[in-house]
Amino acid sequence: MSPKPDRGTKPLTSSNFYILFALAGGEQHGLGIAAEIAERTDGDVELGPGTLYTAIQKLENAGLIEESTGRRRGHKDDSRRRYYRITSAGRHALEAETRRLARIVDAAFEKRILKDRRTA
Repeated sequence: MSPKPDRGTKPLTSSNFYILFALAGGEQHGLGIAAEIAERTDGDVELGPGTLYTAIQKLENAGLIEESTGRRRGHKDDSRRRYYRITSAGRHALEAETRRLARIVDAAFEKRILKDRRTA
């Protein structure tokens, strides 16, 4: 068995995974991240402010995301909003976690836990 490309990368918590996933599409502020997570999961996952901003701080401290300093704010944008973007290390961690999750989903099909890819 060949070594997996995600070996050496720690698994992400679900909150961290969803935040990185949201930022993979471009920089966003905290409430935008929470809204995208809720939308992408059909409302099944909603991060409250405490969970969201604690996770953002930890991701920033770990170098997986960073505050965006060059963003131009629109005329209706609140100047207190902080925008974040994923770093290359964050993208690597997200890719590794996505591969791990894909292997689990594949195993679920092998064990017939899931029977139809359209409902996965």
